Amino acid sequence: MVAPPAAAAWPPPSKTEIPNLPSIENPKQMILQQCKTRNDLKQLHAQLIKTRLIHTTSLSLSLLESAALVVPDSLDYALSIFRLHHHHRRRRPHTSAYNIMIRALTYHHFPRDAILLFNHMSRHLVLPDHFTFCAAFKACSAVRAMIEAQQIHAHVLKRGFQSYGFIENTLIHVYAMCAGVEVARQVFDEMPQRDRVAWNAMLAGYAKNGHWDEVVGLFLMMKEQQNVVGFDDVTMITVLTACGRLVNLELGEWVRDYVEANGMMGNLTLMTSLIDMYAKCGHVDKARTLFDQLKCRDVVAWSAMISGYSQAKRCSEALSLFSEMQEANVEPNEVTMVSVLYSCGVLGAMETGKWVHFYVNKKKMRLTVTLGTALIDFYAKCGSIESAIEVFEKMPEKNVFSWTAIIHGLANNGEGRRALEFFRLMKQANVEPNDVTFIGALSACSHVGLVEEGRALFKSMTKDFGIEPGMEHYGCMVDVLGRAGLLGEAYEFIKSMPIEPSAIVWRTLLASCRAHKNVPIAEESFRKITQLEPAHSGDYILLSNTYALAGQSEDAKRVRSQMRELGIKKSPGCSLIELEGVVHEFFSEDYEHSYSKEIYKANEDMIERIKLYGYEPNIAEARIDAEEEDKVVSVSHHSEKLAIAFGLIKTQPGATIRISKNLRVCGDCHNATKLISKVYNRKIVVRDRNRFHHFQDGSCSCNDFW
Repeated sequence: MVAPPAAAAWPPPSKTEIPNLPSIENPKQMILQQCKTRNDLKQLHAQLIKTRLIHTTSLSLSLLESAALVVPDSLDYALSIFRLHHHHRRRRPHTSAYNIMIRALTYHHFPRDAILLFNHMSRHLVLPDHFTFCAAFKACSAVRAMIEAQQIHAHVLKRGFQSYGFIENTLIHVYAMCAGVEVARQVFDEMPQRDRVAWNAMLAGYAKNGHWDEVVGLFLMMKEQQNVVGFDDVTMITVLTACGRLVNLELGEWVRDYVEANGMMGNLTLMTSLIDMYAKCGHVDKARTLFDQLKCRDVVAWSAMISGYSQAKRCSEALSLFSEMQEANVEPNEVTMVSVLYSCGVLGAMETGKWVHFYVNKKKMRLTVTLGTALIDFYAKCGSIESAIEVFEKMPEKNVFSWTAIIHGLANNGEGRRALEFFRLMKQANVEPNDVTFIGALSACSHVGLVEEGRALFKSMTKDFGIEPGMEHYGCMVDVLGRAGLLGEAYEFIKSMPIEPSAIVWRTLLASCRAHKNVPIAEESFRKITQLEPAHSGDYILLSNTYALAGQSEDAKRVRSQMRELGIKKSPGCSLIELEGVVHEFFSEDYEHSYSKEIYKANEDMIERIKLYGYEPNIAEARIDAEEEDKVVSVSHHSEKLAIAFGLIKTQPGATIRISKNLRVCGDCHNATKLISKVYNRKIVVRDRNRFHHFQDGSCSCNDFW
């Protein structure tokens, strides 16, 4: 806290004409209206001393209130007024003066000093009133000072103020913040009469502690007394937040009907809560309808709708709405930026995300843990891992989520050893890893073949951190063993799992069998998958490719024929590329793009050039229903090849091309892209369903194992 000056330096008498205070009907109102700056305070203070009106309690308290709570940057001056005129040995200190200063210290973010001032007040036998207790409780809640809150509660009981409703309401708030909702609920239940404020305080207490089921349960109790208590916008906002978190659309719809029936649709905050509730319940279009009906939209409303699209994975619409927000001249806030960065990461929209980062720097927005982590995640998902590390190193504060984001980013971009180094630094910084951190660290081991490190990490989870491995951790460990060719050990590891292995775990083993041409374990893995769930096209293709690579071409054909007979179609490949802030979408053998003619000409030239360097189309990767004579063309027109061709004709020579794909990159496209990077002297970054591939100079960061 800023220390007050040793003695107030009074200015010379002002030439400004000061009103004759005794003649004014409401001197307090005049002081609060006229004191806009620190100089105004000093002038008026001097005049009050000169006229001896400073001894008039109402005037001196008004001056103190102006300095403490109204005039900017005047808390130190308020303290000097308090010490000179309200805390003097010769006169009894006034309770209201203490109340003002306790409120002011909390308001100016010095709640511990506010608590100390309350204790000082008690020691000097200044009698508190109900306002004192409310102010002191708020100071306790600001720093979660449970012991001090209990001591003040004892004062309340001793002084007989427990029957004051607003003291009990403040008690509910402070206990919910400091001690947990159980104590707050005890206070609530013991209240002889509960008004709407008390119900709202208890609902807010549950909400702030994330007890969403209890919010709904208490609201249902409140509904039973609806005619007595009634609801207001505060009630509805809290309940709608709970509905969104619990995906309780039925209650959310009831609230919407109540709001509409009671003429509350004009409340922007309430409408924004409705938008957020619908979005979180998966009804994004209903949310958008409400959003479009808003006559006035603030940054919170825009952010709620953009966030709704992002959460629903409708990321193109999120970015489109963000563009509309910019056109409406509404300045985005941190919440907006986090949602936009998430959408950019999903779409691989590097340029848009970089603009967001530029805007953050330009506006000098604080690099909070949430915003910094969103930037790390965005850059990592776009394959720009060095930029992600740069953001990480500039963050003034980092938490487990920040460390986890950078470890995952490094692992997915083929930087496994660096990921493990960051994991070591995280522990060195006394930040305890969580279950998601271990998934990233184990993935790092699998991508670079660090089997012993993977085994040690898996054991360390339980032994050192008390984290029980989940399905994803077991899947990662199977991947570590499988990629290293230890298929027998991976199979036995699955059989010894204490939980029933999922289809994903068996699918992970099947993928390793393809890479190492192990037919017996591949067949067993496929059989286990089909027992757990209907096998999808990817499972058949993995098994077929395992047969083909092992030289069992007839078995490979049999599996492909089986797919045709069962009507199982390969999921359509979709690749995205962002150019000049616009995300372009390509499907295999896609002729819908406005530049289709130029793209297919560039694709044809590209295939012919890489054939000169040894490329041979792998027709086993063609779509299943393609005729034999069409298979070469089918393979040539895979979505990532079309996206790369578009990138080659629309970017400057030497520029990096970034592609995002919804499926695993097929072997043919992987081989082709390696050659394209060499022939065209381009760095090509492809993010598929599993990882990043950084192609450069004819090689890939995955070392041909993905």
